[in-house]
Amino acid sequence: MSEIRIAAESRTEFGKGAARRARRAGFVPGVVYGHGHTPVHLNLPSHDLMMALKTPNALLVVPIEGKDEYVLPKAVQREAIKRTIEHVDLLLVKRGEKVTVEIPVHAEGELAPGGNLLEHVLNALPIEAEATHLPESVTVSVEGLEAGASIAAGDIALPAGVTLAVEADVVVLQVIGAQAPEATEEEAAEGEEAVEGEEAAVEA
Repeated sequence: MSEIRIAAESRTEFGKGAARRARRAGFVPGVVYGHGHTPVHLNLPSHDLMMALKTPNALLVVPIEGKDEYVLPKAVQREAIKRTIEHVDLLLVKRGEKVTVEIPVHAEGELAPGGNLLEHVLNALPIEAEATHLPESVTVSVEGLEAGASIAAGDIALPAGVTLAVEADVVVLQVIGAQAPEATEEEAAEGEEAVEGEEAAVEA
């Protein structure tokens, strides 16, 4: 994973009023914590942060007390309607340190014919890896899988240095058989009439 440098600024004003002023100026209030370090409050450029967070588990480089540090986004608060970023919590990490994160699971290939459906039991797979070598996602082939088939966490090939942070038998994907369409009201009525006709014929 490539590093994304963010030109953050130290934040000295706090409270809702200060946060609103920061957002109007094009910044997102954030806090960095971890490694027993005193929490550091930052203002991060809104556009740069939004673009960086399009990458899952983006590894950010931000200036803290005059030194570039690695951080990972841990909690992102968004505005309910516009979905703009309101606040971000960042975790301080070190090169070589292992962290537990979740990575998206992408499926590729075509299921066996028959109208089967693929269900993502887990949309994201918990893994452990070095903070500076986190995979962005994992891709799983579902080519030719039939109804009833499933793929467990342990079946998924992971990059070197990455291990599961969940039991190997946990189901990640499963194939559901196509369901028969429900009868329409007209078809149901015709069926009832046919049954009544048969009963009448028996009574006669």
